[in-house]
Amino acid sequence: MRLHVGCPMWGHVPWQGRFLPEGLPARERLAAYASWCNAVEGNTTFYATPARDVVETWAEQTPEDFRFLLKLPKPVTHDHRLVGGEDALRTFLTAIEPLGPRVHALWVQLPASFGPGEVQTLGAFLRALPSGHRYAVEVRHPAFFADARAAAPLRRILEDAGAEWVPFDTTVMFASPPESDAEREAWAKKPRVPRRAPAVTDRPIVRYLGRDDVDRTVEGWAYWVETVADWLRGGRSPTVFVHTPDNTESLPLARRFHDEVRARVPGLEPLPEPVENATLF
Repeated sequence: MRLHVGCPMWGHVPWQGRFLPEGLPARERLAAYASWCNAVEGNTTFYATPARDVVETWAEQTPEDFRFLLKLPKPVTHDHRLVGGEDALRTFLTAIEPLGPRVHALWVQLPASFGPGEVQTLGAFLRALPSGHRYAVEVRHPAFFADARAAAPLRRILEDAGAEWVPFDTTVMFASPPESDAEREAWAKKPRVPRRAPAVTDRPIVRYLGRDDVDRTVEGWAYWVETVADWLRGGRSPTVFVHTPDNTESLPLARRFHDEVRARVPGLEPLPEPVENATLF
C-alpha cells in the first residue's frame, strides 16, 4: 500500500524559515520539500515547458519513489483543445524524460467550456498519446457533474484509455462566504462543481481545496480520509493534493492528511520525518 500526498507547489515563500530552511537556493528547494511530502503538482508546466536541464535537477533532488503530477501545456489543452498541438506536446514529453518513473501521471486539465460534445475529441487524443505514461483528466464543465448521461461517455473513454478522472473538490470553499483576500480570490476563480469520488483506475488522484482556517480544512476533508482509506484497503494506491487559498499551511496539512489515513489503515507506511538538510539526494 502506498499513499502519496503533496501540495500544488514546492517553493512557496511563506514556508521558508518555517517549514523549509530559509535562504535555500532555487536548485535545493524541491529537495527540502521532498522531505515533507512524497508528491507534488506540476502546475507551472501548464504555462511554460521547462528546459530539460532544469528537469534533470528535479530528478536529482527527489528520491525514486517521489511522484510528479505534471500538467500538459496550455497550447495543447486550451489553445488547440487537444487537436493540433503536437509540436508543443512533443517538446514537453522530451523535456520531462529525466524524471522517468517519478512522473505519476500526465494531467490533462481541460477548460470549463470543454463539454460533453467534445468527449470523442478527448478519446482520440488519449488514444494517440504514448503508452509509456499514465494519464489523468480533469474536466470542469458543469454537465459532467450534473447529468449522468454526460458523465457516462466520459467515464467509458477514460476506462478504455486507462486514464483517471481527477476530482477537484472545492465544496468546502463554497460552503460559506470567503473571509480573506486569498479566499475571495479562490471564490472568484476556482471551479464550483459538486464533489465527485468514484475512482476509474487503481491509482486515483484527488485535489482538495480547504480554507485558510486549518480546523475548517481538516473538518472538510473527513470524506476523503474515509474514501482514501477504503481505496487503500481495496488495493488502490491513491494520491491526494491538499490546497488552501493561501497555501500557507498546506505543507504540514498534507502530512496531517496522511497521518489521519494511516490511523485508519495501520499497515500504511509512514512518511519520513522532515529534516533540515536540503541536499538529501
